[in-house]
Amino acid sequence: MKSPRLLATVFALAFATAACGSSTPTSTADGPVTLDIWLMKDSVTPDFLQRFQSDFEAEHSDVKLNIQIQEWGGIGQKVVSALASNDAPDVIEVGNTQVAQYAASGGVVDFSSKVGELNGKDWIPGLSEPGAVDGKQFGIPYYAANRVVIYNKDLFSAAGITTPPKTRAEWLDVTAKLDQGATQGIYLPGQNWYVLSGFLWDEGGDLATKDGSAWKGGLGTPAGTAAVEFYRSLQALGQGPKDSDEAKPQQTDVFSRGDVAQLIAVPGAAGLITKANPALEGKLGFFPIPGKTAAKPGAVFTGGSDLIVPQASDHQDQAYQMIKSLAGEKWQTELAKAMNYVPNRTSLASALAENPGAAAMAAGAVNGHGTPQSPNWAAVEAKNPVKDFLTAVLTGGDAAVEAKKADDVIATALNSGK
Repeated sequence: MKSPRLLATVFALAFATAACGSSTPTSTADGPVTLDIWLMKDSVTPDFLQRFQSDFEAEHSDVKLNIQIQEWGGIGQKVVSALASNDAPDVIEVGNTQVAQYAASGGVVDFSSKVGELNGKDWIPGLSEPGAVDGKQFGIPYYAANRVVIYNKDLFSAAGITTPPKTRAEWLDVTAKLDQGATQGIYLPGQNWYVLSGFLWDEGGDLATKDGSAWKGGLGTPAGTAAVEFYRSLQALGQGPKDSDEAKPQQTDVFSRGDVAQLIAVPGAAGLITKANPALEGKLGFFPIPGKTAAKPGAVFTGGSDLIVPQASDHQDQAYQMIKSLAGEKWQTELAKAMNYVPNRTSLASALAENPGAAAMAAGAVNGHGTPQSPNWAAVEAKNPVKDFLTAVLTGGDAAVEAKKADDVIATALNSGK
């Protein structure tokens, strides 16, 4: 699922948040309309919000913004309840992979007719695709983050590697050269299912696909086989555990020891690495995950947020104007500079040019993807058979047999309630 862990862990900022309360009554007929806005904790700084609010209200004298900061914990049920009520906020920031769940309730406004006006052809796919359900655009892309390769410049230099790899084949060759003596070529835990997903998308597959009205898992396909074989080849060029994910142990702590050449993480992880080992300050580089050819970076899971408007909002036109502004060029550029997030449009990537990590992230975002668009996807992640599949294959299990087991769990979860 999306961003709570991916973004909050890495981009967390220490600032006091506004109190979350019930909706503020709208103004009377002789005063401006008040829009209730739910934005998520740590998504943006108070300074950014203050500047945006002042600018918007100056340009829209008939609207006041009541911005309420929400906690990620328990937000799913809170949004579901709001969408089912007659007292919903007017705009809600939601995780990009959560849009399908909320749209299934029928309580979200369809913005399909506004896509052209919002320059939707320029949206990064990892935000726009999860925001579209059954051909209708319910979620308007807000911001994104994705994984890149973080590397130790000193170890690359010592191995005679002067430029980052551009293709998967080059990546394996470079990593093998780095994986010598006491140096690990890469630290890739065995259960990093986000990384496997990228390899699967590169092969033209997906974690699950629809077969008529029913879902079926996508690991037991030729694409799934190719993806896990590449994962196995790369993972073997380091000492990452085969039976745990990037949090056990924390992969940034492992990298901070200085004997690991590469790590796959969001760029903000570099700050955790140098905090643990200040001697690595200035010695970390970044490049997009390589693709099958140099013409296109490797596919990545896009974590981030979309903006939705509840059907219960009494001020849908004003809510749209607020979203149009926040998702537009001016404030997307400001947001990228303030937070080092990937802006919602590919043409705005240059806003991150002065930050190497964020620039690598934006370069990879053009091949971003989301999880399957099912309201039941959270049930798959709760069991996470993809992690079990990876561990089983990496420890010698038959890929076809293990894929069948995982696909059955995926299909059962996604088809629940049909």
